[in-house]
Amino acid sequence: MREEQHVISAISYHKTEKIIEFNQQKYLKIQHRLHLYKDKIQSASRQFRLEHIHDISYRPFTDAGLLYLHTNQGVFAFEVNGDPGHFIHSYKKLKSSIK
Repeated sequence: MREEQHVISAISYHKTEKIIEFNQQKYLKIQHRLHLYKDKIQSASRQFRLEHIHDISYRPFTDAGLLYLHTNQGVFAFEVNGDPGHFIHSYKKLKSSIK
């Protein structure tokens, strides 16, 4: 039986996808959530093990901001609307307890 994992922190992000309907190009924002677990961060399409994440940073813009996961496979950006301070703090607290 698989152990149920507890979400430590979560934050919403959105991904903009280009679609074509009736020969018109449209942009659709799809909302997803990043979930922080004790051993990984899970997005809608990827899973990042905590030991492969070097850091998390945030750059605010006028109406949104970018949350960056710095990993051993490169930097992954997630567009967020709110302040991700609680998510970053939870990650850093968890990461420091593992070391």
